[in-house]
Amino acid sequence: MKKLADRLLHRFTNHETASNANHHWTGEGTSSLRHRQDHRRMPPQGVRLHISDRYVVMDNGILQVTLSKPGGIITGIKYNGIDNVLEVRNKETNRGYWDLHWNEPGGKGIFDVISGETFRVIVETEEQVEISFVRTWNPSLEGKYIPLNIDKRFIMLRGSSGVYSYGIYEHLKEWPGFELGETRIAFKLRKDKFHYMAVADDRKRIMPFPDDLCKGRCQTLDYQEASLLTAPCDPHLQGEVDDKYQYSCENKDLRVHGWISFDPPVGFWQITPSNEFRSGGPLKQNLTSHVGPTTLAVFHSTHYAGKTMMPRFECGEPWKKVYGPVFIYLNSTAIRDDSLFLWDDAKIKMMAEVESWPYSFVASEDYPKSEERGTAHGRLLVCDRFVSNDLMSAVGAYVGLAPPGDAGSWQIECKGYQFWAITDEAGFFSIENVRPGEYNLYAWVPGFIGDYHNNSVVSVASGCKIEMGDIVYEPPRDGPTLWEIGIPDRKASEFFIPDPDPTLVNRVLVHPQDRFRQYGLWKRYTDLYPNDDLVYTIGVSDYRRDWFFAQVPRKKGDVHEGTTWQIRFKLENIDQKANYKLRVAIASATLAELQVRVNDAEATRPLFTTGLIGRDNSIARHGIHGVYMLYTVNIPGNRFVQGDNTIFLKQPRCNGPFQGIMYDYIRLEGAP
Repeated sequence: MKKLADRLLHRFTNHETASNANHHWTGEGTSSLRHRQDHRRMPPQGVRLHISDRYVVMDNGILQVTLSKPGGIITGIKYNGIDNVLEVRNKETNRGYWDLHWNEPGGKGIFDVISGETFRVIVETEEQVEISFVRTWNPSLEGKYIPLNIDKRFIMLRGSSGVYSYGIYEHLKEWPGFELGETRIAFKLRKDKFHYMAVADDRKRIMPFPDDLCKGRCQTLDYQEASLLTAPCDPHLQGEVDDKYQYSCENKDLRVHGWISFDPPVGFWQITPSNEFRSGGPLKQNLTSHVGPTTLAVFHSTHYAGKTMMPRFECGEPWKKVYGPVFIYLNSTAIRDDSLFLWDDAKIKMMAEVESWPYSFVASEDYPKSEERGTAHGRLLVCDRFVSNDLMSAVGAYVGLAPPGDAGSWQIECKGYQFWAITDEAGFFSIENVRPGEYNLYAWVPGFIGDYHNNSVVSVASGCKIEMGDIVYEPPRDGPTLWEIGIPDRKASEFFIPDPDPTLVNRVLVHPQDRFRQYGLWKRYTDLYPNDDLVYTIGVSDYRRDWFFAQVPRKKGDVHEGTTWQIRFKLENIDQKANYKLRVAIASATLAELQVRVNDAEATRPLFTTGLIGRDNSIARHGIHGVYMLYTVNIPGNRFVQGDNTIFLKQPRCNGPFQGIMYDYIRLEGAP
């Protein structure tokens, strides 16, 4: 691989790209000149559908996709000389499938690989085939299957190097209630072929074999998903940590990921062209690809959010939602040393799919076409008189339409659709391709705390263009800033993130932006503060080096103990009769509690407590944020003294190592 890496470095230095005309690509992202000329002479084969008793095969001459009938499980994908890119040693039901995890209200969780009961052809032409596999619910199935009608669809187009899939989930009003924990598409690829995984430009690597995670080859760490490789098949991976959560990604960045085979040089990629059907908005984190080799298309999960992210459907509540389509893209190159360029080609193909959204070829009436959707335009401004006397443009703000709710409810919204845009330098935004429906307008602005929410219903009709004009966000503020810690950006990444234990390193996570993904960073707090807790002095300390990224318990022998952090600062000219405001923005919390005391660490009753908050589990799962929360603590002026003061932040919950808080930003405001 070093020779290959040197070759890649040389080629990038000379500004050669994956679309170089000398590359003999098959795929669609970057076709070579020769490839394009061949296709002008010979149009691609039309799509053919072969139906037998037990299987259905879609074939367009580029790839063949075989599905079980009527189950709709993908049992095989034939491409570029590989008879099946899916793991042939797995059972047919464990290769390419839709699944979900659900429970009856108050009941035990059930994992379900969704298998259809009826098969039908929706579209069959030389240009396109769309097929359907439906599982219909009835009362005799209560307790066995989730009370949903589920229609799994698969689409193949002429000349397309891949297959699309989407699902239509429907709950009828008279059916019993349920809770939905997760739903996704999973692919299990051939472990003898696919060894290189790419999730992002800074997270791509040769991966361990699945056998490396078996007893005798690894040591399980603090939880089942994390393993220290002690005797891997590839000795170069000796001593590294593997953990699937190190490859999680925010929805806004989770557009393409997958695997590369070097022999033959073939790429397998999962492309998600839109986030509209994903739960939790643009910042929600989801799993991607991991050792297996496994690739996931996650539509809904509770990861990095907890039970607040689990929708509960009641009897009497009708619901229908379309998940997808997503695109499974395969590409190849004739030159083995160019295999890693398949990732570049996949990114280009992803951009083309994003530009094509919403697709024009989807047959279901539940999926509105471009002309059936609406748009909303406007400008977001910020009013904070303690920052500027003038209205300020909300630069780089996230503005979205999501189902009606409360401020910030979009973070845990999972029944409907969400549509988001980012404002430009002047604060203007354009939210495109919005499904008809009723929404509220939400926003948050980097550099300012809190959430904008307008509870007026925005009704989007087919083909409408809504001009929203100037919208003014007034972030929470009562007085001037006396001091602040951090950056209000909903993450803890600006704070001190320690080096990992040198015996527990993932060597691909060496970039500064990925430091927080290393395993075991929570343990480093005890190493750095073995006896006394963190003390931060305003005007002296620097949050980049002196504020640990997570307030976690300290380990003492075999037990853990709660921690109390101190913020020390000076105050003069105190207004004893006024109220001061402590704003505490929390980026993530896991079974934690924040108690605030002022100038008396031993006070029996805290001035403020959040009570038990958060089920994000972001500390264990290498997330730098979870569900954002903002608290305002009212501090009477008579709690302060002239000169030196201390605010104590206590996190007393300590049943395990992962209970804790990640702060986003803390600010003390003076009297109004």
